Amino acid sequence: QAIFKQTGLAMAEPEYEYDLFVIGGGSGGLAAAKQAADLGVKVAVADFVKPSPAGTTWGLGGTCVNVGCIPKKLMHISSLYRETQVDAHGMGWETKSSHSWSSMVTQVDNYIKSLNWGAKTDLRSKAVKYYNAFATFKDPHTISLDNGKGKVEEVTAKNILIACGGRPSYGDYPGVKECCISSDDIFWQKKAPGKTLVVGASYIALECAGFISALGFDVTVMVRSILLRGFDQDISNMIGTYMERHGVGFAREMVPSKFEKTADGKVKVFVKDAEYGVFDTVLMAIGRTGCAGQLNLEAAGLSYNAKSGKVDVNDNDQTSVPHIYAIGDVIEGKPELTPVAIQAGKLLCRRLFGGATKKMDYTDVATTVFTPIEYGCVGYSEEDAKKALGQDKIKVYHCTAQPLEWNLNSERKEDMGYMKLIVDKEAKEKVVGIHVLGPNAGEIIQGLAVAIRCGVTKEHFDDCVGIHPTYAESYTTMTEEKKEGCALPTKGGC
Repeated sequence: QAIFKQTGLAMAEPEYEYDLFVIGGGSGGLAAAKQAADLGVKVAVADFVKPSPAGTTWGLGGTCVNVGCIPKKLMHISSLYRETQVDAHGMGWETKSSHSWSSMVTQVDNYIKSLNWGAKTDLRSKAVKYYNAFATFKDPHTISLDNGKGKVEEVTAKNILIACGGRPSYGDYPGVKECCISSDDIFWQKKAPGKTLVVGASYIALECAGFISALGFDVTVMVRSILLRGFDQDISNMIGTYMERHGVGFAREMVPSKFEKTADGKVKVFVKDAEYGVFDTVLMAIGRTGCAGQLNLEAAGLSYNAKSGKVDVNDNDQTSVPHIYAIGDVIEGKPELTPVAIQAGKLLCRRLFGGATKKMDYTDVATTVFTPIEYGCVGYSEEDAKKALGQDKIKVYHCTAQPLEWNLNSERKEDMGYMKLIVDKEAKEKVVGIHVLGPNAGEIIQGLAVAIRCGVTKEHFDDCVGIHPTYAESYTTMTEEKKEGCALPTKGGC
């Protein structure tokens, strides 16, 4: 319990063991803890990974490092090499090579373990106390810590930051947790996935389906309705078309009803209780649920959304309990992106302990979907721009383009990249949305994200002299306005 100091007849503010206690050792929690420590306050972090239903667990660092951005991007890059070889064939290369799934997983996971070690070292160097224990609230200022080995202890803190993130959702299908895996497992699975069914149409679903297919495995994606809900639907559908052309199967308007294990360890999938097929691996990617429901928030006087597993915060990242804050994937209605959590955590601690006033700006945050053909975006999708500004107030410029090297690959005749600028007609064509579909889209959109935050207009793009020959130069020569019902513009690029 907090210790109270008595001064004369007045009771002084209670003393706590920590100025800040962070629940969750992911990217956001660690960034906040290190920032607070740099500002001279006493900080602790608790992180504990409960095994997935398939039994997978990992070290300090959170989803991004262990079962998210880092292994996903590395496996995406690995999978692209196959198509790169075919592109290179058109430029004189004759290459024969093979791929080892187990070798890839071993190398990727060894790198992840080095990041886990680096995270621990960082905390130690900044005198941040690390508890490898599952944290729950006992009261508004007291945290109970269970190390999973029979040891339970309690600590107190003046301020508490919830940064526990989320975990994959499985749905309530019979047999799902006994038979299926999720993104918590695929990156640590030494055995090759074989014939795979991916259930879901989120970016996680399509990214995993993309790299598994490109590495040579039979992949089907089972889709309930639309692809990439929340993203620009023109481009989402283009991604689906590209993936189908490159060998990924799609089972449309379909959901599983149950799963069963076969005698030889495969998974039998049922749709409307009729057998749909037998697969070596079924990967569930139907969404994620925040972990707020596991923290005994009621003991702190704090409520949460039981369906989403998330908490509400104000623009100071503050919950309804004034000294309890939350950032990252566990907060309601904000982008579930690693850099967002990092930025929010740093800014919060600068306000709490450094006298700063700047708040997290959650608008115009760029992101990239690392499907086989990458998709980068910042600002509004076309659908959201119409809702926010009105259809009559926006104009959409667009173009198709091909990277130079694709032109020498006869198998790429149907492959096409795409770019889109969404502008506000009543604000001198200020750009409110930028989209790019094509190789290295993440690298392209990162630079353009700075431009959109600086208020870039279509005229700025027109006045910019492009770099030739590059794929992204098409942004500087984009003149065609999108018209409903009209075909895509003819090919641009080099």
